[in-house]
Amino acid sequence: MFHFRRICTPKTLIGLGLGQFLSLLITSTAFTSSELAKKGINAPTSQSFLNYVFLAVVYGSTLLYRRETLKAKWYYYIVLGLVDVEANFLVVKAYQYTSLTSVMLLDCWSIPSVMLLTWLFLKTKYRFKKITGVVVCVAGLVLVVFSDVHAGDRAGGSNPRKGDILVIAGATLYAISNVSEEFLVKNADRVELMAMLGLSGGIISAIQISILERNELKSIHWSAEAALPFVGFAVAMFMFYSLVPVLLKINGSTMLNLSLLTSDMWAVLIRIFAYHEKVDWMYFVAFGAVTVGLIIYSGGDRDEDQHPPNAADDLHPAVKQDEEANSGNHSKGTVAGSSKTWVA
Repeated sequence: MFHFRRICTPKTLIGLGLGQFLSLLITSTAFTSSELAKKGINAPTSQSFLNYVFLAVVYGSTLLYRRETLKAKWYYYIVLGLVDVEANFLVVKAYQYTSLTSVMLLDCWSIPSVMLLTWLFLKTKYRFKKITGVVVCVAGLVLVVFSDVHAGDRAGGSNPRKGDILVIAGATLYAISNVSEEFLVKNADRVELMAMLGLSGGIISAIQISILERNELKSIHWSAEAALPFVGFAVAMFMFYSLVPVLLKINGSTMLNLSLLTSDMWAVLIRIFAYHEKVDWMYFVAFGAVTVGLIIYSGGDRDEDQHPPNAADDLHPAVKQDEEANSGNHSKGTVAGSSKTWVA
């Protein structure tokens, strides 16, 4: 339940400001991805590579300075890095086929996916309000797909239905990544998570680039117009990955989810005013449905058990010493050009 008198507190005002900054970061990643797609540049893994390098260098340096052993087994991070890289690949790839607005609305699919995965593996229990919010949200997602089918080439892409499928697949992988990171950040360490995600993601991205995107990178006529969107995407992603845990610590995931709702609004404004594209009327209905669903989802109560019994037994013994200190933390969940949905 929301109380308007809480808005006037410094803690909430800081959360509102930081939340809108994160929302703009998400929108900027979508904007740069869409710009590169319009220029005919098709290198989705290369876009995310710099972000992983930044994470590895910044957080890896901190981790080395600490001289501590890993609190989670190294192969967990390899699997997580693979899932995160492919999630980014699919969502960014979708900009080649469908519109900016569709991508940013459809990646809300990660919400029901996260709920299912946390229910299955983290033993999270959701009340009726949460489930109602997801049903309304999914109804909005269906409208987006029908809108793309109805609008045809007006949807802003060469194959909107294929793009929609890519986004939904990417959002599902983001959900897997979100749940895995929630578990790791509560049972390991945020700096370790970011550093190892950057390292594993960077290595996997480099291998994938050498196989799939080597010729594409060679064919690009590198100029300021081509390079700036790459760098802008990486910087925005790095800042998003780094700042989300701060907002979660100050205000919690409800504030985060509500704040990121406005990224869809920014996306529509960009499409109308920057791209001068016509938005199908069903988008507005879909946006309203997704917004209402996410508000219900964010406002509903949730009873949760942090993880299954003995789930931390596979981690380093030092985890048990830090478990209480880390129990209130959450980590990144999705980004898109990444997923913008986090576990509430």
